[in-house]
Amino acid sequence: MAYYINLFSPETYGAFSASDRGVSGFRAQQQGTAASVRPGDKLICYMTKLSRWVGLLEVTSDYFLDDTPIFLPEADPFLVRFRVKPLAWLAPEKSVPIRDDACWEHLSFTRNFSRNSSLWTGTIRSSLRRLSDGDGRFLEELLLNQGAEQREFALSPLDRKKLQPSLVNSETGPIPVSIPDDEAPAPACSAEEVGHAQMQATVAEIGDRMRFKIWIPKADRQRVLEFWHPTSDSVLLERLPLNFNQVTLKIIENIDVLWIRRRVIFHAFEIEHTTSIYSGLLRMADLMALQPSLSISAHIVAPEARRAKVLQEISRPVFSLLESGPMSESCSYLSYDAVAALHGERNLRYLNDSVLNEYAEYAQDADF
Repeated sequence: MAYYINLFSPETYGAFSASDRGVSGFRAQQQGTAASVRPGDKLICYMTKLSRWVGLLEVTSDYFLDDTPIFLPEADPFLVRFRVKPLAWLAPEKSVPIRDDACWEHLSFTRNFSRNSSLWTGTIRSSLRRLSDGDGRFLEELLLNQGAEQREFALSPLDRKKLQPSLVNSETGPIPVSIPDDEAPAPACSAEEVGHAQMQATVAEIGDRMRFKIWIPKADRQRVLEFWHPTSDSVLLERLPLNFNQVTLKIIENIDVLWIRRRVIFHAFEIEHTTSIYSGLLRMADLMALQPSLSISAHIVAPEARRAKVLQEISRPVFSLLESGPMSESCSYLSYDAVAALHGERNLRYLNDSVLNEYAEYAQDADF
């Protein structure tokens, strides 16, 4: 038996609660991971935004594909599904906050961090991440006991606000969005913090080691090449091998780092060290609006202190109604720590670029 994370947003939590609770669903990109889940495995359910453990489900079938609306009223994206048996399912005010003393100090991925930190969130970055057996057994017992005892954990006014649906209608159905607060000045950077050019260099080096060609804006190259030494003269492109109109090319040329292979952009990175997060997202959105058929994985790279702001901005309504689809599905957040960890992978040359999904956070699944 194995334990896996099952993430719910407030919207999908409400939809599952209102259903017969016999089916849990995941996004199409998680089909590969779903193949390893077996009947008898346990799903440990966590509600993002509220940051609480809400339930325990036992898997009773292999996965199957079905897009019958359950979790969203139209165009339900959670089509990789399992039949499940609820062993515990908690009302919001009875769900267990992850920062509660009964939980925080007992989990291997939280106990070494301050409760104000978000560095622990890598373990719950996406659904179907496997938990250690020790963490899984602890959470199973915690949730079963809470299901029996029904201890109350009061909801704050902010908690109740987070539970309110935040959906907008689009041509493909309802889409979850967020309305961020006004942006505060960017956090001051300490002398030890990695600078913009150095982070560009690190991202470029990772792509180089994974055998991509690299594009960096010409105005940035001198600074970036102080930190990165390409493996060959052909790695750093002198011009973009792309056939787009001049407006599109001008946008693309100013994106901080591009990974390119066979005249196709695979990944685009904007480094938001101290500048406005909104400006980098606008550049990505402009590109997607001008070329809606262009399939690019976009990434906002920023310090951990800016994580929540990045994820909120990605979910803005203006970025959720693009013709190419909501940006929250195609644009992820990468923390500086995640980039450093990926850079430390010894076998990058032999890894598929899908490894980025192990380090990236998507707003639709993130806890902020």
